[in-house]
Amino acid sequence: MHTGEVVKLDRGYPLVRLSDGETLRCEHATALVKGCDQRAVIGDVVSVSVPDAHDKGVIEAIAPRTREFVRKDPTERAVPQVLAANFERVIVAQPVSEVNLRRLERELVLAFETGAAVTVVLTKADLAADDEALAAVMDKVRALAGPTAEVLLVSDTDPASVEAVRQLLAPDTTTVLIGRSGVGKSSLVNMLVGEAVLDVGAVREGDGKGRHTTVSREIVAVPGAGRIVDMPGVRGLGLWDADTGIEAAFPDIEALAERCRFRDCTHHAEPGCAVRAAVESGTVPAARYESYQALKQEMATVKDRREQARRLNKDQARYSKQYRAKGGSSRKKRKG
Repeated sequence: MHTGEVVKLDRGYPLVRLSDGETLRCEHATALVKGCDQRAVIGDVVSVSVPDAHDKGVIEAIAPRTREFVRKDPTERAVPQVLAANFERVIVAQPVSEVNLRRLERELVLAFETGAAVTVVLTKADLAADDEALAAVMDKVRALAGPTAEVLLVSDTDPASVEAVRQLLAPDTTTVLIGRSGVGKSSLVNMLVGEAVLDVGAVREGDGKGRHTTVSREIVAVPGAGRIVDMPGVRGLGLWDADTGIEAAFPDIEALAERCRFRDCTHHAEPGCAVRAAVESGTVPAARYESYQALKQEMATVKDRREQARRLNKDQARYSKQYRAKGGSSRKKRKG
């Protein structure tokens, strides 16, 4: 049995770097997939066997994770999907010229939920209309990110800005880089490394937009720094267990909630609601309040669906047990 780390995921087959430095394409043991439906993700430490006359290694066990990046599986009603494990920082990338504040809120919630350090990096600074527009975007993003998330600006024409991001990647640490397709994540990784290690789509003249090319997750070593994972553009960012992340992403609203008259205030129409008072006075922007409420409602819906799924599974298990106790069988007995 060998120990290694999953350093790349490509179309379901993990590439594991063993302790001796050798890399081995692997598949999951049947017991992992069917027994507990557990699969290794980028960053996982795994135990691997190498059967004779087998063209792949077999992942037999996955070590406990120190941290996970989790979203709700977009293909299931109430199932979590782990995208990465065992990292120390999450960098959220958004392009300066087209920052999507609503998506950024959701990305920050998911990033804060991991418990890792969080940084927002605004890419393609050279495409900003002018310095005034650039400053306005920075102010909005800083206000949204809050006091615990640093906001940096990066441009391929400014080596100092790239170095500022590199300084975040401490040696012997792993950073997860997230953002939608086309925001410049692969370009940022290439700038950090100092050479083209990841493919970048051609950039169109006029709007500076490029095609998304990252289809796999891969840990890339940054010379003189730590390691970074360029995550493929994630379209669906459904929340899973994100209560802590919401609190961290909206610290101003959470602080106001402590001053509400009722401990279980929903901040809708209750008397003595400090949050609603702040919205009405303009202290908290209405759009920010609406986003907060929408995310809280989404979490409530997810929890309700999870409870429904739990009860359904419990009922099915009880029925199956009763059926077996009565000598039932799912197959018809053969005649004769």
